[in-house]
Amino acid sequence: MHTSVGLGNPTALKARLYLETTVPSYLAAWPSRDLIRAGHQQITREWWAHRRGDFDVFISQLVLDEAAAGDREAAQGRLRVLSGLPLLDLTLEVGVLANALVISLALPAKAATDAAHIALAAVHGMHFLLTWNCAHIANAERALAIDACCRDHGLDTPVICTPEELMGD
Repeated sequence: MHTSVGLGNPTALKARLYLETTVPSYLAAWPSRDLIRAGHQQITREWWAHRRGDFDVFISQLVLDEAAAGDREAAQGRLRVLSGLPLLDLTLEVGVLANALVISLALPAKAATDAAHIALAAVHGMHFLLTWNCAHIANAERALAIDACCRDHGLDTPVICTPEELMGD
């Protein structure tokens, strides 16, 4: 018997979600005085507490590397949040798609890791890519180009969204 992925059926397989670095960064960050950032932090905490268990959550070595950078205490908090999550492999296919995304999206060199996050999620068949990076990843103006590039490589594009968009009912 085939079991489909679904969020409302307790006997269904969980949807697979790739967690990009900005999510644990908001989760583990010191409270912000900036109202928008503080709102993102609160939404992230609520998603983590109430929705994370509805998904099979994956990360990559890129997420761990980015999370480990910067202030030592903050990095330790981010790495604690990520502890125990399974890693997706950085394969040759991921590299090929990431390079194609950089070119097709005309991304600056500093955004190559953002393309790699998208590539990791697509190559490994993730249903969702969860991020607060709205400049290069969860960007409606880039969505069609991202989807076209993934399809050109024979891959489905994961739903790229923020925790706010994945809060459920």
